[in-house]
Amino acid sequence: MGGFGMGSLDGRVVLITGAGRGIGREEALFFAAEGAAVVVNDPGVAIDGTGGDPGVAASVVREITARGGRAVASADSVADWQGARRMVEAALEAFGDLHAVVNNATIERNRAMADLAEEDFDDVVAVKLKGAFAVTRWAARYWRERHDAGVRADRAVVNTSSGSGLSNPLPAQASYAAGNAGVAAMTVVAALELGRYGVRVNCVSPSMARTRLTLEVPGMRDRPPAGGFDALHPVTAAPVAAYLASADCPLTGQVLAVRGGSVAVCHGWSHGARLHKDGLWAVGELADRLPGLPMTDPFDALAGALGGALGTAGRARLQEMIDALLDGRGPS
Repeated sequence: MGGFGMGSLDGRVVLITGAGRGIGREEALFFAAEGAAVVVNDPGVAIDGTGGDPGVAASVVREITARGGRAVASADSVADWQGARRMVEAALEAFGDLHAVVNNATIERNRAMADLAEEDFDDVVAVKLKGAFAVTRWAARYWRERHDAGVRADRAVVNTSSGSGLSNPLPAQASYAAGNAGVAAMTVVAALELGRYGVRVNCVSPSMARTRLTLEVPGMRDRPPAGGFDALHPVTAAPVAAYLASADCPLTGQVLAVRGGSVAVCHGWSHGARLHKDGLWAVGELADRLPGLPMTDPFDALAGALGGALGTAGRARLQEMIDALLDGRGPS
């Protein structure tokens, strides 16, 4: 097995949740190969969130370090408020900083709505939506402190939604769809709030990726083409997430749908302009091409939604209002 070399994430410290299996595992390996120091977070639970095995995260760490990368394991649950704090602290203790968070953790309990128990709904949303919030909140606390101390650095949050929550909500997935749609909406709010601290917030929305959550979907167990690109492999989202976490990425407040080699800009629940490649994207390729796609700036969208009340001072006035709100000063 080859060693890791230089890459687009050299010097970056990244916390990835749900990184023991599936999409999160592929992201952890990809980010490490791009030069990042990685906190591999995963409590090792079953698909429905039960049980737990700290060896799941530890095994990914061993894969990374065996190839010359840097990584530490965290077995805390994102649904645990203090656990979310501890995994952020794990990055600081191991690597001295935190540049990016990738919120990927999720569980599923698929039942008809008439049969879905309150506990089932609450537990899924606690991991998918509250967990993304909790980890981002503790990271934001640290980033605000560093910014207030005069430290300027590019920070990033990459949330993970799903086609099952945005473009094709499925029957028996009420809790999963609600959590994923909530993550996409929260992405835009966080982008508006955290930009003042040098934090960009974006979201990837993978669909049709072969993981333990999707193996029962028809076609998912099919063998990949011999010698060809496996469009269902969970690694397909990793280059997009890595680009969004890289220091040179200008994007914020965006939701990008990923399906195989296709990357599309989401406008609400609709897909807009897209890129396509018959193979796995390289981070550099995405850096060259993604910023050229038409996207909606979240500040411009909010200013427009206010009906022109801000006049020609639009964005500057909007930032003043946001800052006043976040600082508890109220409108001036």
